[in-house]
Amino acid sequence: MITSKDNALVKRARAIRDGKIHEQIFIEGLRLAEEAAEALAPEEIQDVLYSERIRQDARGSSLLEKLKQEGGQLTSVSESVFATLSDTKTPQGIVFLAKRPKADKSALVNKGVETPLIVILHRINNPLNVGAIARTAEGAGATAIISTTGTADLFSPKALRGAMGSSFRLPLWAGSTFFEAISFCREHGIRTVCADLHATRAHTEINWTIPCALILGAEASGLTASEVAAADESLRIYMRPPVESLNVAVAAGVILYEAARQRAESSRQ
Repeated sequence: MITSKDNALVKRARAIRDGKIHEQIFIEGLRLAEEAAEALAPEEIQDVLYSERIRQDARGSSLLEKLKQEGGQLTSVSESVFATLSDTKTPQGIVFLAKRPKADKSALVNKGVETPLIVILHRINNPLNVGAIARTAEGAGATAIISTTGTADLFSPKALRGAMGSSFRLPLWAGSTFFEAISFCREHGIRTVCADLHATRAHTEINWTIPCALILGAEASGLTASEVAAADESLRIYMRPPVESLNVAVAAGVILYEAARQRAESSRQ
């Protein structure tokens, strides 16, 4: 058992947590660890740090045994040391240090998706929003996510907890520019639709049954006029005054589930 917060592995875990080591990601919590163990190859989970707390949980004990049988590198740490590396207020006692999943343009190509529904996140800087949108996107049937430069890291601890496994399953392209994402969609016959407060069409008036990409802009400023002009269409969610806008993750849910409704109706016809 590691009992020193200055242990090399513990220090490395904190560096990964804080985004100082890009090659690995920090996965914390029982539910998220279970999702990661299901979605990632055993060799991608490079270290497992756990405290006695997780062993006292039936699911946690079962997960540790599974990882051990798969040849995982398991390391016990004291509760006090675990508290120094945890990213949560109430640590559950388990952290994975895993290889960062592939997240480039190639992840979106040749996936055999007949009618893509891509979500483009542009300069959304709150990792909780990014994670919530990823989870909602998968739940509503989106086929991929593109995040542009300046958007919060989809694999940061907070974003991963918000996505609760969706970031491991959805094809992701991280670090594109806005116009690279637009060009990709045009090259692949995908119509781009941006959310804009000044749009004249409602989200229910968009045809979501064709290949589409929904573009969501930064929480405070949204998209610039040139970015809106670059998209094929724009939409807004009409609301009763004096409310003018929704949280970007909530807006994503409203729009994506309208897309899901239309697609479900179309498939029944």
